[in-house]
Amino acid sequence: MSNLRLINETTASSVASVSVNDIFTSDFDIYKVVLTEFQVITSGVEGRLRFVNSSGSIVSSQYDYAYLDMPSFTTFSETRATGQTFLQSFTKDTRGSSETGGFVMYVFNPTNSSSYTFILHQDTFYNTGNGQQGNKGIGVHKSAQSITGLNFFCSAGNIDSIALKVYGLRVDS
Repeated sequence: MSNLRLINETTASSVASVSVNDIFTSDFDIYKVVLTEFQVITSGVEGRLRFVNSSGSIVSSQYDYAYLDMPSFTTFSETRATGQTFLQSFTKDTRGSSETGGFVMYVFNPTNSSSYTFILHQDTFYNTGNGQQGNKGIGVHKSAQSITGLNFFCSAGNIDSIALKVYGLRVDS
């Protein structure tokens, strides 16, 4: 029997952002988010993420993140930032091609209002004109509040298409 319980499936197209509300509850401490499709048309665009709090508001402050860029066509590089308004670079543009970006992210303790919310993620995408690329990253929302949802958006332009699944991760004791 799987330790994953499917909680939500979301798809959207031609939107500026996508909010997935009321997916995190006190039923689980760990959630797995699988982005199976992410396409944009604008060149050089990065996917970004913010949390949605229990009041339904998008949280746009107190994010720290770090990630390792791992392109197949050049050297690896690290990026880190503190005090940001979003979590950056969960995937990058595919410039409207048939290739699509995707990622897996784990969210830890989102509804625990006594703890920060942490994430781990890894993703892969085709960097048009260059080749395959991936990222591995971490992030934290440095405010102890109840987080119940996710908001995906782009660094510029619209999301052409997005598809994701959210699972609760059961831990047997």
